[in-house]
Amino acid sequence: MKGKTVVVTGALGALGKVVADEAARRGARVAGVDFAQTQAQASEMRIELGGVDLSSAAQAKQAIEGVAGHFGKLDALINIAGGFTFETVAEGSPDSWQRMYSLNVLTALNASRAALPYLSASPVGRIVNIGSMGALQAGTGMGAYAASKSGVHRLTEALAAEWKGKVTVNAVLPSIIDTAANRESMPNAEFSRWVTPRELAEVILFLISDEASAVTGALIPVAGRV
Repeated sequence: MKGKTVVVTGALGALGKVVADEAARRGARVAGVDFAQTQAQASEMRIELGGVDLSSAAQAKQAIEGVAGHFGKLDALINIAGGFTFETVAEGSPDSWQRMYSLNVLTALNASRAALPYLSASPVGRIVNIGSMGALQAGTGMGAYAASKSGVHRLTEALAAEWKGKVTVNAVLPSIIDTAANRESMPNAEFSRWVTPRELAEVILFLISDEASAVTGALIPVAGRV
């Protein structure tokens, strides 16, 4: 990671914080971007931007340009920003489908489009998206979420094909991530079987490393022990 400039969206969340902190620990210059408000921080090695709605193309462009202006370049974009809902198709709301599309697909799309001019100028340009094992076959209550994450999978494949030889684009597909929120919503589950944020971060950071230069267009399951 040393010498690389990495953007992490959803950087204040359970997974985003671990990824951002670990990338920084390994020597990367890290920019965290999140919808949640945070006290603006900027240093030679790290910057945090809060209150950014990445479902807005204009806000995504402004944030990415701000990061590039601060650090002078971008080498990797890790699209972690997203959301989840659990409701059946018949009893749920059509608005949920739009919300899932906005939170999961548009955030990744807008951030990627804004970052690509900078990433393609880097000799090690990388994008990593967060897909989902649940999008491979939707179960009860997973329709809207699975459809949106399936969109992330197709976005990953399309970008990888379009930017082959210039930017690698891959996605990791977690099962249930072991977070405090997931433990609270499923108190009787066997937590030891879930994938931890640190385990997932290891795969994500490998994909933006020099060693992953030949990997693009991959949808990589990181299912833990589920």
